[in-house]
Amino acid sequence: MVLLKGFVKPEDQIGMVRMCRQLGKGPGGFFRPSLKNGAKLNLWMMSLGKNWDPTARSYGPTRPFDGAQAPTIPDAFKMITQTANSTASEFPQINPDICIVNYYTNSGKLGLHQDKDESESSHTKGLPFISISIGDTAEFMFGDTRDKDQATKINLESGDVLILGGESRLPHQMK
Repeated sequence: MVLLKGFVKPEDQIGMVRMCRQLGKGPGGFFRPSLKNGAKLNLWMMSLGKNWDPTARSYGPTRPFDGAQAPTIPDAFKMITQTANSTASEFPQINPDICIVNYYTNSGKLGLHQDKDESESSHTKGLPFISISIGDTAEFMFGDTRDKDQATKINLESGDVLILGGESRLPHQMK
């Protein structure tokens, strides 16, 4: 794990928010995802590059509930992730093809989960999972058990970039 504190400059954060707002209002924009049991997540989500289906736990070209294609990942987003990825030289370099934008309201959070829906070849190659935080400070927890009391906790602040390798498969949550 590598945490790059304050990596994304405030003016770049503003640009990212503006792009997300614009993309989020169009086809393939923000929606409130549901799990298999019908429960709604406490966040709004938008996929860029490829759509993530939380019910099927897989990536595909279109969203199953409305047929919308995922908007293209903006070049500015790719540039920031690639620059951060280069800074953390212990990880293989990537050309991002999937981006999930989560928007949390005041009561929003993402419960304990594992990011294990990426291809096995991505995990075998050790490709990183890169998270960019914009907005309020949020607590990010991860560990090798599902016990929240034993999890490592770090605060992610606006502009922070968190890069995970194999840790992305460990249970983690954002609140």
